[in-house]
Amino acid sequence: MKVSDLRIGVKLGAGFLVVVLLTTVLGAIAMVQMSRINNNAEAIATNLLPSVEKTGDLRVLYNRMRRSEAGMVTSRSIVEVKAFSEQVGLRAKDIAQLETTYEPLINSPEEQEVFKTYKLRKAEYSVLQAKLVEIANGVDFTTAETLELTGDALAMVYAGESETAFVAVAETLGQMQKLNADNALKATEEARQVFNVARASLAITLAVCVVLAALLGVGITRAVTRPAGHAVRAARAIAAGDLTAEVPPGGKDEMGQLLTALGEMRDNLAHVVSGVRQNAEGVASASSQIASGNNDLSARTEQQASALEETAASMEELGSTVRQNADNARQANQLAVSASTVAVQGGDVVAEVVETMKGINASSNKIADIISVIDGIAFQTNILALNAAVEAARAGEQGRGFAVVASEVRSLAGRSAEAAKEIKLLITASVERVEQGTVLVDKAGATMTEVVASIRRVTDIMGEISAASSEQSAGVGQVGEAVTQMDQATQQNAALVEEMAAAASALNAQAGELVNAVAVFKLDASATRSAPAP
Repeated sequence: MKVSDLRIGVKLGAGFLVVVLLTTVLGAIAMVQMSRINNNAEAIATNLLPSVEKTGDLRVLYNRMRRSEAGMVTSRSIVEVKAFSEQVGLRAKDIAQLETTYEPLINSPEEQEVFKTYKLRKAEYSVLQAKLVEIANGVDFTTAETLELTGDALAMVYAGESETAFVAVAETLGQMQKLNADNALKATEEARQVFNVARASLAITLAVCVVLAALLGVGITRAVTRPAGHAVRAARAIAAGDLTAEVPPGGKDEMGQLLTALGEMRDNLAHVVSGVRQNAEGVASASSQIASGNNDLSARTEQQASALEETAASMEELGSTVRQNADNARQANQLAVSASTVAVQGGDVVAEVVETMKGINASSNKIADIISVIDGIAFQTNILALNAAVEAARAGEQGRGFAVVASEVRSLAGRSAEAAKEIKLLITASVERVEQGTVLVDKAGATMTEVVASIRRVTDIMGEISAASSEQSAGVGQVGEAVTQMDQATQQNAALVEEMAAAASALNAQAGELVNAVAVFKLDASATRSAPAP
């Protein structure tokens, strides 16, 4: 596993652990070297220096004891001899006591051998000292001859064997003192060397710690800040609408996962925006076609309304003519020719009415087909708005504006579908009424045919003409009412078509706004080609 693939917490933990370990090593080295220096200093302070001090004290005591011996040798009375003898004894006790405190301080075989030599020479010196004290205490101070003899003997012992033994003891004490002084100097030099080694070791270890800590700090900082900088630049570019911004691939740590997620977000957002743009353009094109179709439908509806008004006027004229025919039917044969002419005209008018009703029926069927197309377009627009809302929901916060626009488009599509449904119901009702009118007009045509035939047979069936005229008048009234209702329905259809045209225009404007809204995003060719089809 690469170091860059490790998580940030692991990297930081490893860096701190290395620093702690280096600090521990540095402290351990310092403690070991300080312990060695302390041991040397303690040896000097508690052993070597006290040994030097005590050997010096021993030499001082021996010198004092030697002066007491000299005083004893040069004494001129027994009292002086006894006094100096007591001093010699006291010095011997002090020396013995000092030896007991010195002996535990011996820390080397060489010093132990010198101390043994000292003990032997001291023993020899003590024997001669006892002999010297004995001679001094036996001096007869009553006669000059005896004093001279004992004094000479005492001087010979003091200056001869005793002096030699004393010098040997003093030399041994000098060796002991020099040995301890040399050991103290050696320990001091060792302490200095340990200090120098410790200082160099600590300096090297500290330098290594600083370098490693700096390298770890720089490495961890770069491992975190470099991907973070890439992520910030990519996020700013995406926020500015540039969906072609390059997102470099990252590792497996948190920052690498963030870069990967940003790349996926950019790609998904590019697909969504491309899809929304294409769908919005499709909606704009479809709404433009719907608006154009509604304008054409409105024009045709106005034409149908005008034709129905003319038909209503014709039906009123036809009703007046039929009433006149009914009145004239009660007259005699002199009006038969005129009635026949009027009946023929009525037949022509009814034929025109039949043709007009057929045209209205065909137009109503075409309107129903157009309304079905509008209903299908509204349903497709609703599906497109739903797809846009789903894609906006996938985009999260970035797609909230798209979701609002998609919701408005879906609402407009729903309203268009409802309006188309209402128009379809009205057109269906109009078609049914037109069919009823057609049936009535057919009946009127048959009646007019019968009227013409009856008028031709006026001499035979005059009574039948009167009854047929009454029925014709009632039928024409019904046809007039049907035409009036059809005219009202056509006027309502015209109003609905105008509303549909306005809604289509609003939908076209909103689709244009949606296209402008998504136009701020910069897409590459691959994202545009791979966008989902509407």
